[in-house]
Amino acid sequence: MRVVMFGYQTWGYRTLEALLDSEHKVVLAVTHPGSDHAYERIWDDSVAELAADHGVPVLLRNRPDDDDLVHRLEEAEPDIIVANNWRTWLPPHIFNLPRHGTLNVHDSLLPAYAGFAPVIWALINGEREVGLTAHMMNGDLDAGDIVVQRAVPVEDTDTATDLFHKTVALIRPVTIEALTLIATGRTDWVKQDRDRASFFHKRSIEDSRIDWGWSAEELERLVRAQSDPYPNAFTYHRDTRIRIVSAAVSQGRYGGTPGRIFIREGDGVVIVAGADARRGRNHGLLIKKIRTDDGTELAATDYFRTMGGYLTGHPATVDR
Repeated sequence: MRVVMFGYQTWGYRTLEALLDSEHKVVLAVTHPGSDHAYERIWDDSVAELAADHGVPVLLRNRPDDDDLVHRLEEAEPDIIVANNWRTWLPPHIFNLPRHGTLNVHDSLLPAYAGFAPVIWALINGEREVGLTAHMMNGDLDAGDIVVQRAVPVEDTDTATDLFHKTVALIRPVTIEALTLIATGRTDWVKQDRDRASFFHKRSIEDSRIDWGWSAEELERLVRAQSDPYPNAFTYHRDTRIRIVSAAVSQGRYGGTPGRIFIREGDGVVIVAGADARRGRNHGLLIKKIRTDDGTELAATDYFRTMGGYLTGHPATVDR
C-alpha cells in the first residue's frame, strides 16, 4: 500500500522506521517542527531527518489546516495514513482521504488513557498493564475501532522510562500486523466501549509538584513516573526546590501532618504522607536520593541532617 505517515518524536520515528522496512511504500511524511516543551525535548528522534535520509518528501506543520497540505496529500494518492504521536486533531477531510482511512497508533490500552502521556498517567494510577493500540481514526480523539492491541506488564519497580522502552518496542509488530489485516479488506474491527474511556491532558512541570496529601504508595509511583529523563517529582524545603530521584514506601506507619520530615528509616528519611495522616495508620514516603536545581545529587540522609520541619508544595521562607 501507499502510505502517508503523520508522526513526531521517537514514537513517530519508530513508526516510520517500521514502514520503511515493510512491503509498503511511504510516499510522504508529515511531522511537527521542533519544540521547547519540556516533555517534547526528551524522546526527540527526528521524523524529518529519517524521512529525508530515505528520500521521502517531508512537510512540517503545527496543525493540518492548510490547503497546501491537502493538495500534497491528494497528489501522494495514499491508500492509508498511519499516525503516531501526531499532537493535534486531524479533521475528517484528511483522515478519510485515503481509501482505507487513517490508522492511529496510541501508547495505551484504549479505551483507557486516551489523550496525552498515557504511560505516565497509567503508572501513577497503579495500572498493572500498559500497551499499544492501533485503531482506525474517527472524529473523536483516540476513539476509533481497534484493529490490533498488545499489552505488557508493569513491574513493581518499573519507571516511566522502563515502560517507554517496553511500549515503543511494540510499535513495529503492532503497526505491521494492523496494516496486513487492513490490506486484506477487513473492516470488522473491535468497537471501543465508551463507558470505559478516560482522557488525559498533556503533562507539564506543574504535574510533577508533590502533594503530600497523596498516599505514600501514590507518591512512590509519582517518583517512578517522573524518572530521568522526565522532569522529576519535586517539593520545597524552606525556599529550596528539591527533586526526588529515588524513594520507597516506608516500613513503619507514621502519624501527624502531611509533609513532616519525621524520622530516619534504613537508608532514607520518612516524610509523613496522606490526607488522613493524623490517624497514624499510613506509611510514609521514604526519600532515598534527592537532586538540587544545580544538579547536585545527595542521599536524603545527607541532605536532611536534622529531623523536623516540613516539605511543602511552594517555597516557604520560614520552616514550620
